[in-house]
Amino acid sequence: MVLTRRSMLTNLGAAATLAGCGKEENRPKPGTGKVEDVTFVTGFNITGQDSYVFAAIENGFYRDAGLNVTVVPGVGTRGNLQYLARDTAQFATIDITGGLLEIDGGRLTDFRVFAAIYQLTVSCIVALPAANIASPRDLAGKRIGYSEGGVNKTIFPAYARLAGLDEATVRWVSLAPPLIRPALLSGQLDASTEIVVGRPALEAAAKQSVTMLPYSDVMRDLYGNAIGASTSLIERNPGLVRRFRDASLRGMRWTLDNPDAAGRVMAKHNPTYRAEVAAAEVRQTVTYVRGGAPVLGHLDEARMARCIAVVQSIGLVRPGLTPDRIAAFDLVPTA
Repeated sequence: MVLTRRSMLTNLGAAATLAGCGKEENRPKPGTGKVEDVTFVTGFNITGQDSYVFAAIENGFYRDAGLNVTVVPGVGTRGNLQYLARDTAQFATIDITGGLLEIDGGRLTDFRVFAAIYQLTVSCIVALPAANIASPRDLAGKRIGYSEGGVNKTIFPAYARLAGLDEATVRWVSLAPPLIRPALLSGQLDASTEIVVGRPALEAAAKQSVTMLPYSDVMRDLYGNAIGASTSLIERNPGLVRRFRDASLRGMRWTLDNPDAAGRVMAKHNPTYRAEVAAAEVRQTVTYVRGGAPVLGHLDEARMARCIAVVQSIGLVRPGLTPDRIAAFDLVPTA
């Protein structure tokens, strides 16, 4: 599924997309009718947490920035970074811890994040009541669904260690991203990797409460998702990055202030989502998005160093990784 801007802007974008990536001063001016096509990849599938992007589309925030945005469902950090590496997307949602692991492994390194989505990790394990899972130790011997390259699975050993669980006792089941929730709901899995803000959608689908085990309970210093781009795009066209950043954060601010309206926008652009479920997910994001940061999207260099130190302390990355390897701090919002 690919969700795009309304037909008017799509037509304008096809007719008047800028050739190449020009300097910031040559960007399209609001009201000229010119738009530049860009593609944005969400974190994992398309869910209520992505309402801010569609709010920015619907309210014309991207149009005001001279952008026509196509939204593509994400497949986890590694897959999303591959979109950037292939230049099939200009912007993508990246879990910061997952990004650190990719950099340390030397696999996908040509990227930087520039705006936080979540100030805390939203990774978690979710289970239905029938699985009798109430704590991390109850996951021993259970079938847990995950997708290859997803950061929830990648950092699970660290979560398990800190939570007192022997990770080797877990039975992992690899599935494509769209199949994980259905497999959980149908009883094929005992639990699955998830995000804490996905609770309303899961409970609506399951018609019952669910148990969530947030990684942030034991890993408080970890950032969550952020918006990133390839280093080549950042170096070539920082003005484009700033325009996308500011329009996206404008959409995020509007979404947090208007969750019910944002839910309706989400349902309009993704009819598989009920408006009230999307609105409930937006409300779930507030604590994680704001997280005590001075402004939406802020990334702090000292906090990033602590985040890296936590990941290093549990042996997931080697010493020597510095904050500027993961973030473009000159593009981070400060006001």
